[in-house]
Amino acid sequence: MDLRKLKTLIDLVSESNVSELEITEAEGKVRIVKSAPVGFAAPMAYTMAPAPQAAPAVIVAESAAPVVPTPVAEPTGHIVKSPMVGTFYRASSPGAKPFVELGDSIKEGETICIVEAMKILNEIEADKSGTVTKILVDNGQAVEYGQPLYVIE
Repeated sequence: MDLRKLKTLIDLVSESNVSELEITEAEGKVRIVKSAPVGFAAPMAYTMAPAPQAAPAVIVAESAAPVVPTPVAEPTGHIVKSPMVGTFYRASSPGAKPFVELGDSIKEGETICIVEAMKILNEIEADKSGTVTKILVDNGQAVEYGQPLYVIE
């Protein structure tokens, strides 16, 4: 967008009752905002940003085989998921023995890890009895709500 056009847009907003104007063109995007009440000298704030670009096209040679993403295999068995966002700990304190190890037999209701959220240590219990076949999270790793932690079979 050229400077003359930009100056015209600023003057238009300044002289009208319009408090905000946003225009998107091929060259970019302009947003003009009045920041003072009507009747006062109104300094203008404006920003210019490049217009969103389409993703570049991928060119594949005719002899190349198409790339097919490999699906991530879902773990088999019962998945214990994090009930909250926080930090995952396998033990009650640094240097302590982990609550469960790979291959351990556990009972429903048994504490299997801790998720720290907002400085509160929340003990997470097994919601099913069985054998721990996979530990899906590293000690000290941040976890999300619903993120798989363990697989029990």
